[in-house]
Amino acid sequence: MARYGYERLSAQDAGFLWAETPNQPMHVGAVAVFEIGPLVRENGGVDIDCYREQVESRLHWIPRYRQKIEWTPVERWPVWVDDRNFDIAHHIRHIALPQPGTPAQLKEIAARINARRLDRRHALWEVWVIEGVEGGSQFAILNKIHHCMIDGAAGADLSQVLMSPSSKVEDEPSVPYLPRPVPTRSELLGDAISEGLSRPLSLARSWIAHATSSPVQRASAGELEVTTADRLRAFAEVAGQASSGASPTPMNGELGPHRRLDWLTMPLDDVKELRRELGCTINDVVLATVTGALRRYLFRRRMDVRSLDFRISAPVSTRRSDHDRIQGNHVSSWVVPLPLAVEGPIEQVEAIQSTTENLKASNASLAVETIMDLAEWVPGPILERALPAISGSGPVNMIVTNVPGPQFPLYLAGARLLAMYPVVPLIPGGGLGVALFSYEGKLCWGFNGDFELVPDLGSFVEDVAAAFEALRKATVGRYLGRRTAETAEPAAKPRPTEATEDEPVAAESVALVEEIPEEPEAGTEIGEDETAVAVNGFDPVATPISSAVGR
Repeated sequence: MARYGYERLSAQDAGFLWAETPNQPMHVGAVAVFEIGPLVRENGGVDIDCYREQVESRLHWIPRYRQKIEWTPVERWPVWVDDRNFDIAHHIRHIALPQPGTPAQLKEIAARINARRLDRRHALWEVWVIEGVEGGSQFAILNKIHHCMIDGAAGADLSQVLMSPSSKVEDEPSVPYLPRPVPTRSELLGDAISEGLSRPLSLARSWIAHATSSPVQRASAGELEVTTADRLRAFAEVAGQASSGASPTPMNGELGPHRRLDWLTMPLDDVKELRRELGCTINDVVLATVTGALRRYLFRRRMDVRSLDFRISAPVSTRRSDHDRIQGNHVSSWVVPLPLAVEGPIEQVEAIQSTTENLKASNASLAVETIMDLAEWVPGPILERALPAISGSGPVNMIVTNVPGPQFPLYLAGARLLAMYPVVPLIPGGGLGVALFSYEGKLCWGFNGDFELVPDLGSFVEDVAAAFEALRKATVGRYLGRRTAETAEPAAKPRPTEATEDEPVAAESVALVEEIPEEPEAGTEIGEDETAVAVNGFDPVATPISSAVGR
């Protein structure tokens, strides 16, 4: 196969191509904000030629960036082939914001660019260099990479390939690009027939080998013990979730062609402190924050949040850290119901923690892996027609994904990266996607919203900030209450008196210490015109962004 110079996409990667529609682009991306640094030109703009040279000199490390999609005849399965007409200028674009270059202006132009699908006649990525941010002291880079090329975990790896932990600008000579021969249609057809016969046998051999191997052998190989019964149970669970569907909300419906983008930055140490105090994970804190924000947002939309079955899709990476391929998708997903009926922020964390622990103990992500294994030998035209119907069944309301990034500064040709806000594609019928990326002590939230379904995206972002502040205040209140209870000393006991035979000894009097409740007192439903009960001086309805949470 190497003689032709092409690779077949996995069923999971191909699925992202088949799921794409004019109103549902399937590219992932990010808005990265940099100090302009040494990339500044005499006129104050960005040296785009220098940036293009930096990128092109590193493309040999990521050969997928010089490949495009072709389709096998009859089977209609996508394959990667080298783009013989690759032109770096097509993929790296350059524009400028009108002055003064405010964050609002950057969000508007980034949303318009992000809404456009990638051109399948070329390699499936674009980079837009946007100069003039904050009066010219900063510039931004909007990345667009098709989901069939990369998953979130691999995206973090690729950003490190293209950037450097050193501020020193090092010129790396470009490696000559020698595209491999593209196979003819007859060659693709012959290989497709051969692979079509061999793939089911390979899958069967893999499952049989796994089933007949001993637990010791699987443990030594780093594999979990998975039986056919486990696969069937996992498949039944996912089928049940898909058949029931999630509750419809105003942010769910038919997607339009336009998007809104917004973002938010939090100190990562604040999130870690909540994780330590509450004994949970960072993901639990994130999902509880999203839960609190949704309660506020949907209540303003006149929704009874107590009766909603609101579910999110939470991608779970199956990529091993030592995997030799940093490209392609190695991801499954959980369907996580959010406890919108629960009022208290800490109680929301506890409910989510219980749900995620149950998901970890189950084989919830195994069903997706099993489906992808089976899909490898299903003809492309069948999957191409079946996938939109399956994905459009509405089992979830939105997607929330969290990708850890480097906690050290990165530089691009000497320009320091200040923040990176990820952009996740919207799911069918889901008008809002939330993605997070941790970088250099910051937790960067990126919000992608359908223009019509989520017209007030900025309000939801403020709700996220308010929900996090409410959780932080409640956690501090519980901590102080526990410390007060632990350090309080009982009052001195009265000296016992002697009792006569006719007079019983009086019971010892013990001073009562007023207990500070562990959990904050629950307030009323949250709304714009409602007044909630203030807890420890904190009004859970108020939505200002605190000094600890910045936009």
